Amino acid sequence: MTSAWTPARLGDLTGKHIVVTGATNGVGLGTAQALARAGAHVIMAVRNTELGAQRAREIGGTTSVLRLDLADQASVRAFPALLDEVCSGIDILVNNAGALSQHRADTVDGFEMTIGTNFLGPFALTNLIFDRIRTQIVNVGSDAHKSARLRLDDLHLRSTKYNVMGAYARSKLAVMLWGLELDRRLREAKSPVVSQLTHPGWVASNLSHVSDKPLMSVLHRGVQAVGGLLANDISEGAGPTLYCISEPIPPGSYVGVDGVRGLRGSPVLIGRSTLACDYDVAGRLWEFAERETGTTLPTLG
Repeated sequence: MTSAWTPARLGDLTGKHIVVTGATNGVGLGTAQALARAGAHVIMAVRNTELGAQRAREIGGTTSVLRLDLADQASVRAFPALLDEVCSGIDILVNNAGALSQHRADTVDGFEMTIGTNFLGPFALTNLIFDRIRTQIVNVGSDAHKSARLRLDDLHLRSTKYNVMGAYARSKLAVMLWGLELDRRLREAKSPVVSQLTHPGWVASNLSHVSDKPLMSVLHRGVQAVGGLLANDISEGAGPTLYCISEPIPPGSYVGVDGVRGLRGSPVLIGRSTLACDYDVAGRLWEFAERETGTTLPTLG
């Protein structure tokens, strides 16, 4: 009988440098904690560096805190220089950070906020620091992608009716398609870098406050209360990401949890929607992201 997976499977990561975006709360914090405990030098890429420093003290181990706002392409472009001050290269990039917004808003670059933060920011970051990555990229997606559809002519939702979960699901479908095409390109080039996708399950503490209005605040507290009973905690939510790092799984794998409806449980390889397997759509989405961000993956070979 096979014993259940635990973070002990990470082994000794001393000497490894790992970037985790969005490492101050939720799954990102759980990921950073486990990696630091395993001996890795965790580079916490966060918007709020003051909170990041507090979290780093709480985590212990070897950490660095660098500012990164994925909703601001100027911040993304500044990040490689900050990274070079900390290390000469990294072993793993964990694109964990994500956000949702109750109302449609634009980033400073004119991107719809949710897709700008969850997809276009990480896409640009990965391209800009790819030459510094030695072994692995883990992109945190979501099973929410299964309910989404994409209009490639309106990815910024300028003419499509906006709703918070619809925008979030679209952004995560974009992440899934990006991951599909990234894996294809890496394998085609026989790159030493591999990539995987993950779904952390339902992690109540990872839900954002989408409004300061009284009704939304009450609803959020209700979701948190139910989540406290039914959802993964942050350590369990980090499990699929850590599983990608610890286990010899195939490149391009999608790792989620084994519970009912993918809400909670132990890490396991899972399936994705038919649309998330469409290489033609993935290629066109990639071209869109290159145009919007002005970045491209360095020549592989």
